[in-house]
Amino acid sequence: MKLPEPRDVAPRLATGAFLLNSGLGKMTADDDTAAGIHGLACTAYPFLEKLEPRVFVRLLAWSEVAVGSALLAPVVPSRLAGAALTGFSAGLVGLYLRTPGMREPGSLRPTQDGIPLAKDTWMLGIGLGLLGTGARWGCCRGRRRCRR
Repeated sequence: MKLPEPRDVAPRLATGAFLLNSGLGKMTADDDTAAGIHGLACTAYPFLEKLEPRVFVRLLAWSEVAVGSALLAPVVPSRLAGAALTGFSAGLVGLYLRTPGMREPGSLRPTQDGIPLAKDTWMLGIGLGLLGTGARWGCCRGRRRCRR
């Protein structure tokens, strides 16, 4: 078993713990909370209207638990955990970009209401960083042996 690179440990722990906590918190969401979360998601992604609010929140919660657990488990390669985090957080950033009133007009800057959604961009950045784990930039010209 290859453990994560030391540089990957802190972002994996911080993001994994955050997502795991968030997912576990949504597991016990009441009907009003589920309806609010579902309504917001449907504004950005209308195809989600086909799901019942409780089912949607349950799926969202399990998704957060799964991605958070993958980040926290050292047996999951950083690139795989990064792919899961990138996919999940891209959906959240899409929610921020598509929901009216979350951004200043003509800008990417969040409004006061948009700050809770805009903060998900850090997860996208961490996911992309983990996807690049182990990638080499440049070439090996001039070196006797290429490190791969």
